[in-house]
Amino acid sequence: MSRVDDNKLQKKTRLMDTAFDLYTTQGIVKTTIEDIARKAGIAKGTFYLYFKDKYDLQEKLISHKSELLFDYALKNSGYSELDTPEDKILAIVDDILDQLKEERLTLKFIYKNLNWGVFQRAMYKPDADYLPVLMSIIGEPGNPKRLEIEIYTIFELVSSTCYSVILEDKPCSLETYKPYLHKSIKAIIKSFK
Repeated sequence: MSRVDDNKLQKKTRLMDTAFDLYTTQGIVKTTIEDIARKAGIAKGTFYLYFKDKYDLQEKLISHKSELLFDYALKNSGYSELDTPEDKILAIVDDILDQLKEERLTLKFIYKNLNWGVFQRAMYKPDADYLPVLMSIIGEPGNPKRLEIEIYTIFELVSSTCYSVILEDKPCSLETYKPYLHKSIKAIIKSFK
């Protein structure tokens, strides 16, 4: 990477890190582009070299945070050593949930703003291509639309149920909830066979 490219990457990273800090402490509505640029130590005009507006930055930040969670889970969950598709998916889900339990601000930020479209863009990256990895874990490559719907169903279940469990221990703690979640995910996978 050239020095110019490295400098650009550092500026973009500073803008994203600063935006995450401001979005999670004061909210996106109250955060201005000027706030982000000033706190990042970057000229306001430079912001527009990387992002269209604060909502474009928000979407890219959600995508980036999602990629980091998933990338870490693929590297550290041990899923590839497991035998069944169900166990592999559960290992990845558990790892992501454990990460979110440790990174509660990330959970708050992603949960309120993550939707299937953003998730898909995060999962289909030229350098990562995570969604096809999930599809290959689950099964038959002959029907990619069915596999995408299956992953969507699991994604929606996990994302909609775990926010309160992790942040508020409601209706129970994450550890108490995991067996129920596992049973539901296995039932989803079985129902798509």
